[in-house]
Amino acid sequence: MKAILVSQHGGPEVLEWRDHEAGNPGPGEVRIRQEAVGLNFIDVYFRTGLYPAPKGLPLIPGNEGAGIVTALGEGVSQFNIGDRVAYVGPLGAYAEERLVPAAVLVKVPDSVGLDVAAGMMLKGMTAEYLLCRTFEVKAGDTILFHAAAGGVGLIAGQWAKSIGATVIGTVGSEEKAELARKHGYDHVINYRSEDFVARVKDLTGGRGVDVVYDSVGKDTYPGSLDCLRPRGLWAAFGQSSGAIENFNLGLLAQKGSLYATRPSIFVYNAARADLEKSAAALFDKVARGDVRIDINQRYPLSEAARAHADLEGRKTTGTTVMLP
Repeated sequence: MKAILVSQHGGPEVLEWRDHEAGNPGPGEVRIRQEAVGLNFIDVYFRTGLYPAPKGLPLIPGNEGAGIVTALGEGVSQFNIGDRVAYVGPLGAYAEERLVPAAVLVKVPDSVGLDVAAGMMLKGMTAEYLLCRTFEVKAGDTILFHAAAGGVGLIAGQWAKSIGATVIGTVGSEEKAELARKHGYDHVINYRSEDFVARVKDLTGGRGVDVVYDSVGKDTYPGSLDCLRPRGLWAAFGQSSGAIENFNLGLLAQKGSLYATRPSIFVYNAARADLEKSAAALFDKVARGDVRIDINQRYPLSEAARAHADLEGRKTTGTTVMLP
C-alpha cells in the first residue's frame, strides 16, 4: 500500500508518495480501504508546521476520508466488515488504507456517495457547529461569511439560507462571486474591488451583522470587527492568509463590546453524542436538498502536492477530493 508522507516541513514538494502498510487494527480500531480523501486547509497547516503534529515527523496528513471497513479490532461492535463509513479524525487520511479509531467513524447512508462523504464531513460538520452552536443562527439574522466560495463557505451559505438568514459573503473574483450566489448568498462582495467593511455597513443600513465567520485571518483583521453590530460575535475558525499577530483585546470594547471566539471542530465534536448529532444534521440537510455538495476538483492522491499548490494558490472552489 502507499501513502503520502511528510518527513520535513515545507511547501507542497515535501508531500511524498511512498510505500506504507496500515497494519492490523488494535483494540477499538477499524481498518478501512479508502475510497476518497478530503482536502482541507488544515492539511496545509500540518504540512508547514504551523500546527504541530501530535506524533511529530514523519506524518501522514489529512483528517477526513471515507471508505469500506476491511478489519475490526478487539471490542469494536458497532461496525461490520463491508460497512460504508466516513470520519473526521486523527491525522493519516492521505493513504490507500488506514487505521481509524471506531469512536470517530460514522456510517454513511446509501443515498450519499463515498466521494461526497469524504469531501463533506469536515466542511459540513464545521458549518453545522458554526451555524448551530458557536452562534445559533435564526431566521432574520444577518451573517457575514468570508471565503464564501470555499468548501465550508458554499455549504454554510446554503445551510444559513435554509434557516432564513440574510447571508453576505466575501470572495476574491467574479467567478467565485457567481458561485457563491448559486449557493445561498444574498449579497457577495469582491474584496479585491470593494471595501468589504463599507459594503457590509451599506447593506445593513449601518447596523452591522450579527456574526462574522472568518477563516481568512490576517487579511480580514480587524475589518471583520468593524462589520459587527454592537455585542456581535466574531468567530475566527481559520487563518488561510496567515496568523493574526498582536491581537488587542481592548478592540472588542472599542468597537462595540464585541465577542470573539476561536472554535475548533475537534472540541465541538469530541463527545460521541455530539459527533453523531452533527453528522446526522449534515446528512439530513443533504438528503432534504437544503445543501448540495459539489465536488469541483478531483486529484489522484499521488498528486497531493499539486492539489496543495492549487489550494494555496486559491485556484480551487468548493469541495476537493483526492482518490487513492
